[in-house]
Amino acid sequence: MGEGMSNSQGMALIFMILFGALIAGAMLAMGSLLGPRKPNPAKAQPFECGKEPFQLPGAPTSVRFYVIGMLFVLFDVEIVFLFPWAIVFHKFVNRQGWGLFMLVEMLVFLAVLGAAYLYLWRRGALEWE
Repeated sequence: MGEGMSNSQGMALIFMILFGALIAGAMLAMGSLLGPRKPNPAKAQPFECGKEPFQLPGAPTSVRFYVIGMLFVLFDVEIVFLFPWAIVFHKFVNRQGWGLFMLVEMLVFLAVLGAAYLYLWRRGALEWE
């Protein structure tokens, strides 16, 4: 019962891939042909929000900066799971037993997430010194 791709669909897919590669190649070629050729010493200097940089690029950065960044991404991605859950919960809330099951499941998820957040907070992982 497997459905394969028809010949016209395969040709359309090949056309889209080739057209995308052509557009990307044209943009790269135009950038190299039409781009500026005279380097300027003022343009070669580092720029940071309109001010002179307080630290040269490439200087060592504290590992704590990366730890806090990874924790932010971790908690942010976990919180994103709430949005699709809310949509699915809204559809299943009237079905026999599913609404309560899904609510308890999300409360367990949030409890684990909250426990991890409290653990990291008490360990000082979120403190920037």
